[in-house]
Amino acid sequence: MKRELPVWRSLMYVPVNVERFVDRAHTRGADVIQLDLEDAVPAAEKEKARTLVARNASRVRRGGADVVVRINRPLSLAVRDIEYSVCEDVDGLAISKTDSASHLRLLDELVTELEARRGIAAGHTKFLAMIETCDAFSRIDEIPRASPRVVATNIGGEDFALDMNAQPEGEVLLHPKQRMIIAARSAGVMPLGFIGTVADFSDWDAFRKMVRRSRMFGFDGAGCIHPGQVKIVNEEYTPDEAELAYARKVIQMDREAQAAGRGSFQIDGKMIDIPVVVRAAKLLGRHEAIKAREAKTLAAMG
Repeated sequence: MKRELPVWRSLMYVPVNVERFVDRAHTRGADVIQLDLEDAVPAAEKEKARTLVARNASRVRRGGADVVVRINRPLSLAVRDIEYSVCEDVDGLAISKTDSASHLRLLDELVTELEARRGIAAGHTKFLAMIETCDAFSRIDEIPRASPRVVATNIGGEDFALDMNAQPEGEVLLHPKQRMIIAARSAGVMPLGFIGTVADFSDWDAFRKMVRRSRMFGFDGAGCIHPGQVKIVNEEYTPDEAELAYARKVIQMDREAQAAGRGSFQIDGKMIDIPVVVRAAKLLGRHEAIKAREAKTLAAMG
């Protein structure tokens, strides 16, 4: 199925119940503010925290960001989280510990009923499916295809490594993350994440190199746990001027080759054929989508 995908380069986690973080979230420049009801909220605070979602969602989106709410498992908590989170100011739900396609379809049914009851456009609420267990990983191909609401998926590195009885290091998680990227692309959804860990922000140069490498593997964006990560992630998940210039050159020379009846051509001693041309067109399309996202942010900031 063809899905309309948003531009979600940076998804910054903000505990919905911590006022000082909520108050400044809209100034951070993230494409998405991810209001957290899960790990960032102690069990004793969860009931109160979900009542803050609607009000705080309208506040954190003032800078033009989309808003996603990370909900809890088990199902008893998830249902209550969803009941408080389906509203005009929430663009999506991050489904923690996604189990299967049937799990997502069950939540889709609830969200559909709530949208209809509240006069919200059908399909307004998108899903980010978080794969965090070995059992769920065994269904990695079916999960992104479960519902048209699914626009993205990721591997929850810490929880997934815990379930593997392994360390959440880049080398350890390389295979499952690559497998997730393939499944996401096959289903037409965004693969989100990093090749390395999001938890280490002690060295910004090293972090930038890791993000750049992650984009090479095919990720479209990633979660951020520190405001300092947002600018780097936005920059590294955006095509730079050299890439854009090369892509434009490829497209122009392809037009000239087609007009001359040739299917391939050379640039700087390198053979250029259809996959390279398609990659260039995709990169330029991505650039235009990012420009539209940034224009929305500028308009929101006034």
